Amino acid sequence: MSTAAETGTRAIVERMGLKTLVEACLVLEEGVASAKDIEIGMMMGAGILPGPFARADEAGLDAVVEQLERAEAEWGPAFEPPVLLRRLVGQGRLGRKSGQGFFPYPQPDAGDQRETVLLETRGDVAIAWLNRPPTNPLSPQVVRDLISVWEEVDGTARAFVIASSNIFTFSAGADIKEFTNMTPDAEGADLVRSVHRFMRGMEQSSTVTIAAVNSIAFGGGCELAMACDFRIAAESASFGQPEINLGIIPGFGGTQRLPRLVGEAKALEMNLSGDPLDAYEAHRVGLATQVVPDHELFDTALAWARKLAGQAPIAVEEIKTRSHRPDLDEGLAGEAEGFARAFGSEDAREGIGAFLGKRRPSFRGR
Repeated sequence: MSTAAETGTRAIVERMGLKTLVEACLVLEEGVASAKDIEIGMMMGAGILPGPFARADEAGLDAVVEQLERAEAEWGPAFEPPVLLRRLVGQGRLGRKSGQGFFPYPQPDAGDQRETVLLETRGDVAIAWLNRPPTNPLSPQVVRDLISVWEEVDGTARAFVIASSNIFTFSAGADIKEFTNMTPDAEGADLVRSVHRFMRGMEQSSTVTIAAVNSIAFGGGCELAMACDFRIAAESASFGQPEINLGIIPGFGGTQRLPRLVGEAKALEMNLSGDPLDAYEAHRVGLATQVVPDHELFDTALAWARKLAGQAPIAVEEIKTRSHRPDLDEGLAGEAEGFARAFGSEDAREGIGAFLGKRRPSFRGR
């Protein structure tokens, strides 16, 4: 191929790539489809691998904006950088190099990392990245790694976010193949008990927990999300307990936490039918705390984490452990005990003093 032909080919490829990104952004801005649906559609339908958003994230969104500005000057207004793209750059969301662009990207802490769950800390916020693509199944190894990460951050991090390192799945549930190799009355039972301890530990900790559910959260993945204090869902997220279709029942708390969140009737329907809920229906029935556009999910979860990380740890712990008592009298008695402990803490004196002094409190968990 001649030099002129090579130059022409590169120009065509660049022009098509930039125009594809512009059109993908406009479709996203208009609310026609979610970022994940556009990305997957372009990969599967048009054969563009990776998709336009992941490709832009890899190149750096600031660099892509500069390319589009040059293209606009040379080829016309059809290449004008979309408002969405400029907004992401203005927010410092530059793609993989910054940890967030159209999609989030793990930036794990230096040093040794666990095989299937990566730990990243940002100040008082710890992030556990489920990292067994493409479905993040909850295998025994993933469970062990999750528990290990939690034991490292419990009570030291003020907030804990569980997120997925890929766009396809939050967690599709238990790794059925691996679980069938376990003895039900020994290994299986021990694993279930350890998961129960881990999830109850999250519920009773002074560390606030948030699930950033970007896509499918089925079975054990849904149960993991339910064990968190809050569930922030992307528009393309879905929740379900499909165990009944395999002739089994939820084993990581699905028969207990789901009724507490959505009510007994809806939980029974979900557990017996195995049918999933989309993000908006999950929000309507109380399973999802908030629904946001796909590309806003991780930043929203971090915003929740940072806000909640600033609350007094003793008060957080007491509110979490005293809530959801089935008997009202028992619950009120527990609340009185919790109030006395929180009111007598140094944090309470700091919080009251800060309020009276019109300044921001600095809580220390004492």
